[in-house]
Amino acid sequence: KKTAFNSLNVSTNPGHLPNAAALKGAIQLGIGYAVGNMSSKPDRDVLMQDFSVVETVFLPSDGSTLTPAHHFPDFRLKTYAPLAFRYFRELFGIKPDDYLYSMCNEPLIELSNPGASSSWFYLTSDDEFIIKTVQHKEAEFLQKLLPGYYMNLNQNPRTLLPKFYGLYCIQCGSVTVRVVVMNNVLPRAMTMHYKYDLKGSLYKRRASRKERTKSSPTFKDLDFKEMHDGLYFDPETHNALMKTLQRDCRVLESFKIMDYSLLLGIHVLDKKPLTRAGRGDSKKGQKVLYSTALESIQGSVKDPEPVADDDTFGGIPAKHRDENLLIFLGIIDILQSYRFIKKVEHSWKALVHDGDTVSVHRPSFYADRFLKFMSTTVFKKAHCKH
Repeated sequence: KKTAFNSLNVSTNPGHLPNAAALKGAIQLGIGYAVGNMSSKPDRDVLMQDFSVVETVFLPSDGSTLTPAHHFPDFRLKTYAPLAFRYFRELFGIKPDDYLYSMCNEPLIELSNPGASSSWFYLTSDDEFIIKTVQHKEAEFLQKLLPGYYMNLNQNPRTLLPKFYGLYCIQCGSVTVRVVVMNNVLPRAMTMHYKYDLKGSLYKRRASRKERTKSSPTFKDLDFKEMHDGLYFDPETHNALMKTLQRDCRVLESFKIMDYSLLLGIHVLDKKPLTRAGRGDSKKGQKVLYSTALESIQGSVKDPEPVADDDTFGGIPAKHRDENLLIFLGIIDILQSYRFIKKVEHSWKALVHDGDTVSVHRPSFYADRFLKFMSTTVFKKAHCKH
C-alpha cells in the first residue's frame, strides 16, 4: 500500500515528482479532516499551552471509526496548534466552510518555486491559499514563534508578514512532509509583468541565467536597480506602506529573524487584459480579510468593505515613468532563525568580502538595510504636480 509514497523524497525536485497526485490528495484529505474535526470543538480563548499542542491521527485507506476511507496509501496526520490556527483563521474572517471548500473542493495547482528554497508550493484553485512544504526545523521554529505571532497579530492584523492559517505534517511509510498554509501574495488571475525577490542586498543579487529563461522569471535587487529603480506612490500610500514595512521588520528583528525577502509583483495597467480567460468571475471580492496588498498597509483608511474588486484585486496603485501600475507585495521566507550556521557564514563572508553587502547579517542590521533599500531605492514618494 505504501509504495506510492516511497519514491517521494522530500528534497527531490518537485518538477519530476512521481505520485505527486497522491501527495496532493493526502494533503487535502488530511487538512479537510483536521478542519472538520475542529468544528466539533467548543469556541474558547486561546491559552498558552494551545501553542504547543500536536494532535495525531492515523488515516488508513480502509477508513476507521474516526476517519473516512480513501484511495491513497495509509498515512498519519499531525495537526499543530489547531486551536491557535483556528483563532488566526477567524481573525482573518475565514469561515471554516470556506476554508474547507478552498482546500478540498478542487485539485491543488502546483506552482514553480520562486525562491531558492527546496520547498514545493501548491495553490488552491480559488487563488486564496498557498500550501508550502517546510523543513522540520522551519516547522519547529514556526511553532515556537506562535505566541509572539499571536500577540503581534492581535495588535496589528494589517501586516505584510505571511499570514499562517495552519501547520500540518503527513507521514506515509518512510516519507514525512510538513506543510504550512498561507495567504497568496500574487493573485494568479492578474498577470504579473515583473516579479522581484528583494532583500536589500546587492551582493550577488541577480537572477540566474536559468531563471531568466522562464516565462515569468523572478528578478532580484540588482535587476530592480537596472529595470525599475523606483516605483512612485502618492504620499499617503507611501507613508502607509513604509510604516507597515517598518513595523513588520521590527517584529522580525525581535524574533531574531533575517534573510527574509520582499516578494513584489508589478502589473502594468493597459498592457494586457486584466483577467486570464475563464477566470474573470472567479474572484467576487476577497474571502480573506486584510489579505490584499492595499488592505495590508491602509490601517487608518475607513473601509468596512474588502477593497479587492474585480478590477484591481487589491493591488496598490503606483507609477513608473509614464506607466500606471498595480503593486502586489508581501514579506516571505521568515522561518529562517538566525542560528549558529548563519553566524559562521557571515563571519566567513565578511572576511572575504565587504561585510556590509552580504545578505546574511545580524537581524537588526538586516532589518535596517532592508528598510533603507525599500525606502530609498524601491518605493518613492511622488511629488504632486500642482
